[in-house]
Amino acid sequence: MTITVATKEQLGIVQRLAYEIWPDTYGKILSKIQLDFMLDKFYNIASLEEQMLEKNQVFMLIEDDGKYLGFCAYELNINNSTKTKLHKIYVLPETQGKGVGKLLLEEVENAGRKAGNTHLFLNVNRFNNALEFYKYKGFAIVDEVNIEIGNGYLMEDYVMEKNLS
Repeated sequence: MTITVATKEQLGIVQRLAYEIWPDTYGKILSKIQLDFMLDKFYNIASLEEQMLEKNQVFMLIEDDGKYLGFCAYELNINNSTKTKLHKIYVLPETQGKGVGKLLLEEVENAGRKAGNTHLFLNVNRFNNALEFYKYKGFAIVDEVNIEIGNGYLMEDYVMEKNLS
């Protein structure tokens, strides 16, 4: 498997993967209307470009034998701190449990350490099965947040954090 930093021209791949992965990840948690609203809000090309170019998020793609299996996005030194934020990490449903997410997460952790960051944190939906993956990888719940995203929808998340040393 190969992990590469995505270019602006590859954001369409990120978008395609999100539209393929999200229904499986969130289909039992969110209504179809909310799921469609969130995909359109966060994964339209203009939004992805803003995340990459204006919000300093680094997107990475993982592929195997010419097939893209997933992606992640992270931000180093968020808010001028010594923390890295993992904004998103998603892998195709058929690859879950096969080490794809683990490889992406390790790449983000290494980037954080290389930048001198001491902690990695993320938000995860409180009802997402990935919660157990993060606990297994050493993350602990440090906060609970509700984030309004428009149209009366909330993201009901845990904030999880892990020491990078």
